[in-house]
Amino acid sequence: MDLISPRPFWPMRDGLPATFPPLVSSTSCDVAIIGGGISGALIAVALVDAGLEVVLLDRREVAHGSTAGNTGLMLYETDVMLHRLARRLGRAAAERAFRRCRAAIDALERNVRRARLDCGFERKTSLYVAASARHVPRLRREFAARRAAGFDAAWWPRRRLAAESTLPHAAAIASPGAAQLDAYRLAYGLLLAAQRAGARIHDRTTVTRRHLRRTGVELATSRGFRVRARHVVVATGYEAEAFLPRRYGALHSTFALVSEPVADGAFPGWPAERALIWDTGDPYLYLRTTDDGRAMIGGGDEPFRDPGARDRLLGAKAAALQRRFRKFFPHVPFERATAWAGTFGVTDDGLPYIGQHRGIPHTWFALGFGGNGTTFSVIAAEIIREGILGRSDPDAELFGFDRAG
Repeated sequence: MDLISPRPFWPMRDGLPATFPPLVSSTSCDVAIIGGGISGALIAVALVDAGLEVVLLDRREVAHGSTAGNTGLMLYETDVMLHRLARRLGRAAAERAFRRCRAAIDALERNVRRARLDCGFERKTSLYVAASARHVPRLRREFAARRAAGFDAAWWPRRRLAAESTLPHAAAIASPGAAQLDAYRLAYGLLLAAQRAGARIHDRTTVTRRHLRRTGVELATSRGFRVRARHVVVATGYEAEAFLPRRYGALHSTFALVSEPVADGAFPGWPAERALIWDTGDPYLYLRTTDDGRAMIGGGDEPFRDPGARDRLLGAKAAALQRRFRKFFPHVPFERATAWAGTFGVTDDGLPYIGQHRGIPHTWFALGFGGNGTTFSVIAAEIIREGILGRSDPDAELFGFDRAG
């Protein structure tokens, strides 16, 4: 599947940070990872650091699937509000999901700092705004649920928003603990770190067949070589349905655009030291700035039909997003640098699918569906590492396939 339209921002700005060879001989390992995006990269580092022999394969250049279009917002909030998630899963489970997401952001920050990865990682406040005045009551319920769960959150009424920003919204929840980054650059940094630790990284290598055996898995590649592994991890995102008995989640298209660098790095009217902003709409809008002084806005999601239909919508969607930006920030110049469209998966409860699937032995899945893909990928790396090592993760069932019924 063509997961992203031409001209996504991060590869244009960052270029090709590294190259990896295709697989040109048969081999064996403890764990074979299929997929070299942000999920596969995080999992590779986690497993090789645990002393496992790892081979990673990607049919494209690594990080050139969904990761190339990742807008790099890391939120602990999921796409489903906490008070609504509590009605689905129970209050304790919903709060555990939010806490695990918050812990994942902290864990990634530690890893980025320790390895000195240059990926534009920066902690931010998340500003969750009411898309319309009709949404204020539900936003109030969400604020109450977060405060009851012990999360640090502040209520911003219209008065405060008007005093501190040019945003026209009626109310917002401000929450510290979010972050922003360049997931494309992070993926390359992680893969290089994994390679230095002994992992074998091979892109432009397509897995054509998978044979499940009593003691593991054998993968066949398009060049005729094989990889034998005790475990395989499928980190191909929304293309993972080829490995599953049915589709999990629904595919949507999303759209984004980014400005040229803003003169003097000034963003008049942008609140809370250039907070991450998203709204209660369905689909929702999201905004951020970049480490080189640009503004980014995304949203306008549509049910996915095919890549061509998605890409034909890009011009109109980008123009609509740019109009919304000017409404929110009339004093910030926005000269468009590029716009792109991508495909992503959503689930009814806003949570990813992580772990093993009944009836598919020796196989682990990292499906970071939803708007929090990078956050979910950190959790996937932790849960899968523990599972392969024969240890239990306290939240494995919360994100597992069995919750689908």
